[in-house]
Amino acid sequence: MKNSSFDMNEFMNNEETPVEANVEASAEAEEQAEAPELDVQKAVVESLAADKAELDSKLEAIKAELAAKNTELEGVKSGLEAKEAEIVSLKEQLASKNAEIEANKAEIASKNAEIARKDAEIAQNLEKEFDMQERNPNALALLDRDVDIPDRFPGETRDHVLEVVKEAREAAEKEGRIRRAQVLEGVLVANEPNGNLAKKRESMEKLFNDNGNIVNGTVIEELKNLGITHKNGEEYLLPSEIIKRNY
Repeated sequence: MKNSSFDMNEFMNNEETPVEANVEASAEAEEQAEAPELDVQKAVVESLAADKAELDSKLEAIKAELAAKNTELEGVKSGLEAKEAEIVSLKEQLASKNAEIEANKAEIASKNAEIARKDAEIAQNLEKEFDMQERNPNALALLDRDVDIPDRFPGETRDHVLEVVKEAREAAEKEGRIRRAQVLEGVLVANEPNGNLAKKRESMEKLFNDNGNIVNGTVIEELKNLGITHKNGEEYLLPSEIIKRNY
């Protein structure tokens, strides 16, 4: 007869197997149910990541564009500052030039006043000299002359004539023309030169010597004041030629 005693452990083992199978089946079912949902979430995450990457790219492009605009703006600002500095400099130069012009105007006015004073002084001295000449018979010309060629200074004609007489007397003596020499000597003894011609010649020689015997601006200006030309047509005259032509 078989032992029919009840084995509790065997009973328990037989009871647990269906339960575990049910749990595993349930978990597997849940995993199968969750799989589509995870795929959807994964797709959403990937889409969001792609959108974020696109937005990041656009943001970087905007930042780069803003940086370029800022650089351009700084360049424009720097250019404007340079232009403003240039304008300020030009204004300062203009003010300086205006001040220089005003100073030159004042100097010119002073020079004009000085010239007018000298002209008046010269005119006064000439008036005195000619008045003295009229009162001194020895200062008058030896011979009548063309009234259209008046003396430029007192005694000019007289001094020229006496110089010619002196040169003629010296030539006559060398040539043995005794009578001519005696007559001319008598004229020289009776008529003393005024002396102004020699003074004018010496003054002109000094003017050229002081300027290195060069017909420069200073010499030309003085010659203009004296009514003397420094050219023969278009050619400049030498100092010696100017003196010979006028004195």
